[in-house]
Amino acid sequence: MTSVRLGGTIGIIGGGQLGKMLAQSALRMGYRVAILDPSEDAPARSTCHTFIHAAFSDFDALSQLCEISDVVTYEFENIDAHILRTLVNDYHVPQGAETVLTLQNRDLEKTAIRDSGADVVPYEKVTDANTLGQFIDTHGLPVIVKTTTGGYDGKGQMLIETEADLQSLDIPFDEAEWVVEKYLKLEREVSLTVARNVSGQVIHFPLQENLHKNQILYRTIAPARVDYMDEAKTAVDKIMNAMHFVGVFTVECFIDQDGKLYVNEIAPRPHNSAHHTIESCNISQFDAHILAILDHPMPEVYQHQAAVMMNLLGDDLDRLEAKLFTEPKWHVHIYGKDGRKPARKMGHVTVLTDDLEDALGALEQKFIKGVEA
Repeated sequence: MTSVRLGGTIGIIGGGQLGKMLAQSALRMGYRVAILDPSEDAPARSTCHTFIHAAFSDFDALSQLCEISDVVTYEFENIDAHILRTLVNDYHVPQGAETVLTLQNRDLEKTAIRDSGADVVPYEKVTDANTLGQFIDTHGLPVIVKTTTGGYDGKGQMLIETEADLQSLDIPFDEAEWVVEKYLKLEREVSLTVARNVSGQVIHFPLQENLHKNQILYRTIAPARVDYMDEAKTAVDKIMNAMHFVGVFTVECFIDQDGKLYVNEIAPRPHNSAHHTIESCNISQFDAHILAILDHPMPEVYQHQAAVMMNLLGDDLDRLEAKLFTEPKWHVHIYGKDGRKPARKMGHVTVLTDDLEDALGALEQKFIKGVEA
């Protein structure tokens, strides 16, 4: 059971939308919140008692956050390895350091997943054009080349579909480390969000079905319209047996056209595809994360209704802003980011429904002119 009393302080490294929604859950439960973020106008600044404006690499500022907090977590996992290990040694950071440091590196992450016994898409670390060519000779085209660190929402990724693509690409092998993986023809993308408290109690949220556009999550349906919950839970159990997790994490999976499920990657924090849980479930992913790091008993998850979650990018807001709050079934979340860009996540909309296809059709009419396969 938690040793942090009501009124204690939860420190959060990162003040983006995930930090904001974590803070909202913590505040509702009766805890104080302290946040560190390099952006002076971070979305979570309005939802905390103490805001520390500092870089994630500022050891003194991170130590200050930890000093005033009874427990520390993060919404941003790309923290310097040396700093994170030091914070874990000196302060109460239940998630530890080693798992998140493994997951910062795609090569280490995929190796850890493979070693756990879960299935991963064929991949290799590549250091030059020759090693890339050898992988293509073995596995064929298409392939996707990714930086081992720093990539998200499609950044640091190059798709190679043809020999012409291969010849025209100039991959800067000397500027970063890279992995290559077989690019699958997918039937579906799904994700499973899980929470594990300090004592080891685990709860699972409904399997989520995801659609990406331009490598950014566009839409999530929960529960998924395919019955792969058992396969996903089996993969997650293998991963949890091999790696240390406390709090909420999400395992993203591919289902290929032969019906085989592969683990793609793991997010060791709340995840975009589980935002629907705020309205659709008895406990949100953000509630679950706060309870887990405090080692509270974890309630069984149940879903009230099927849900569709649509991300609101900058260009969506440009088209929909005047009508966002005229739709009676829309649960609208605006993150409060300063600076609207076309492909930047500015918010999301969740709709609960008993008629999934009708809800999808209505949302797609509002959001897009056509759905990409």
